[in-house]
Amino acid sequence: MAFKNQKDSQSNKRKRIPGATKGDDGGKFSPKKKLRTPSNNQPNKGFKKPFDSKAAGQSNKGFKKPFESKAAAGKPKYNKSDTSQDAPKTKRELRIQAKELAEARKKKRRPHYTLEQELALLWEKMRRRNIAKEDRSKLISDALRRMKGKIPEIAGSHVSCRVLQTCAKYCSKEEGNAVFEELRPHFLTLACNTYAVHLITKMLDNASKEQLAGFISSLHGHVASLLRHMVGSVVVEHAYQLGNATQKQALLMELYSTELQLFKDLVSLKERRLVDIISKLNLQKTSVIRHMSSVIQPILEKGIVDHSILHKALVEYLTVADKTSAADVIQHLSSALLVRMIHTKDGSKIGILCIKHGNAQERKKIIKGMKGHVSKIAQDRFGSMVLTCILSVVDDTRLIKKIIIRELQKVIKELIFDKNGRRPLLQLLHPNCSRYLSPDDLSLLDSSIPSLLIKGDLETEAEAEENVKSSEVEEDEDEVEVEEDEEENVKTVTGGKKDPLLRRRELLVDSGLAESLIDACCENAEELLRSNHGKEVLFEVVTGGADGILHPQLDEKLESLYETIASIVAIPKSKEEEEEKEHLLEDFHSSRTIRKLIIDCPSLASTLWKKAFKGNCKMWAQGHSAKVICAYLESSDSKVVKMAKQELQPLLDKGVLKLPEKNQPKKAD
Repeated sequence: MAFKNQKDSQSNKRKRIPGATKGDDGGKFSPKKKLRTPSNNQPNKGFKKPFDSKAAGQSNKGFKKPFESKAAAGKPKYNKSDTSQDAPKTKRELRIQAKELAEARKKKRRPHYTLEQELALLWEKMRRRNIAKEDRSKLISDALRRMKGKIPEIAGSHVSCRVLQTCAKYCSKEEGNAVFEELRPHFLTLACNTYAVHLITKMLDNASKEQLAGFISSLHGHVASLLRHMVGSVVVEHAYQLGNATQKQALLMELYSTELQLFKDLVSLKERRLVDIISKLNLQKTSVIRHMSSVIQPILEKGIVDHSILHKALVEYLTVADKTSAADVIQHLSSALLVRMIHTKDGSKIGILCIKHGNAQERKKIIKGMKGHVSKIAQDRFGSMVLTCILSVVDDTRLIKKIIIRELQKVIKELIFDKNGRRPLLQLLHPNCSRYLSPDDLSLLDSSIPSLLIKGDLETEAEAEENVKSSEVEEDEDEVEVEEDEEENVKTVTGGKKDPLLRRRELLVDSGLAESLIDACCENAEELLRSNHGKEVLFEVVTGGADGILHPQLDEKLESLYETIASIVAIPKSKEEEEEKEHLLEDFHSSRTIRKLIIDCPSLASTLWKKAFKGNCKMWAQGHSAKVICAYLESSDSKVVKMAKQELQPLLDKGVLKLPEKNQPKKAD
């Protein structure tokens, strides 16, 4: 029989493991023969009968199943009494069980979990709007009493942090001081916590001058490291915004040099500019640049660029940085990152410097990064100056029309009435006009990086001589004149190589922006005349812009605008009174705008005379409207003066009308 089995096994492809039986993996399993245990020769018939624990204990002495633990040995696998526990549970029971398990885990993981739950219940009551002050103060006192001594530990929790914020907002001065003193040693740790940062900013808002000064003093030596932290930078920026000029300077100077970071006494200087600080303390310029690069570079790499303290530090850095360092900063910021910086004064200055000194590819990245945000940027106080610079400097008019002009056309009506939104439009109509741009705005547009105004080392001798001459002109007249054929990395203050008039025509007329602008003026002519800001846009459009840029392509459109304005002015005074409106000729803003238009735009003046004033001058010879009528005699166009003089001269002779003193004829001696 053994020989027969051996013979049969030779037909198998797999090798047989020596010493293995048929029941093992080495041979075929034979269902006819039952597996016998080494300790008992009787067959195991327990599968057919109910399991008997006693019998199993006697029959299986000395035998252990391979995966059965000692605790489970000798115990029945199934028990009739446990059938109720194994029954399927409902979804509600499963949810309750999961919730209980989660609660148990939270209690083990968070030592103050029970306290946080109690505070959450109090918070739900104290944060209501319809609660009485006395009841709220009682709840706040109860909450602070329970948290006393544990505030630094629970301030990082998303639940208790909100409770503390509400307590800090509504608590008494004594309670607020107690919380502030308890948190004072832990400010730097909590400043980097995602939830506690909101508590710190709330505490600073309600802090006294002494407490704020103490907090800013505690930041000494940690400003640079906190600015590199995504959460900690919010605390530094908040303290920077709340501090006075001296405190702001103390925070800033830590970023300038290692010496200023280590010694507090050096921070208290009257000098504000980095150049003056270097000369005052005899610091090495190269070490300052190296230290500031090590501070600024990680911040820019992490994309933490929203804070004004960083913008100020970058502006100061660019004033002393060498050519390579300044170019690296411009290259890093030439992206959508710049859009997050131009909402501050220093941030907009950085944006203007990047546009002026960046090459064509960097300018393209900046403009593409503005896609979808042009409307918001245009209506921002400082962002509008960056758009104004782009329209004045960048030569790639096709890209500007595709991204910026297209988005401006969609919100043209909002822009012409907005104080800031009208700036890019006025810059195209009348560039760098002191009537629309303040001296600070004009100086902002003229800003530049000193190191990038110097030419490269590959210049010829003739170009070097021209560079010396241009530097002399810069010292005398604060202007820089550079030839068109210079290298790309050197940019002039005026920027671009394209003719400014040609650039304006492409952006304003060829793009269709001027046509949309005239249509918007026709639809809102009366509102624009009465508006304090919109009247200036209307004036520039009616007069055709500087250098007559809207003529002659849009003469027909302008004629329709003249007719619209004349028809509005010609409305009788009685109808305006019925509508409880002041007539355009008697309104403060509109009367002065119409007067200026009559003097500077003869075409509109003749249209207005025919439709509104001819035969009605005596009716308008008093008040603000009298100045409008007198404007016909002040016009520089002789045809306009001749047209109106016949009717106005009798009114002058009778003394009904009076010309301004500067226009009255001189009396003979």
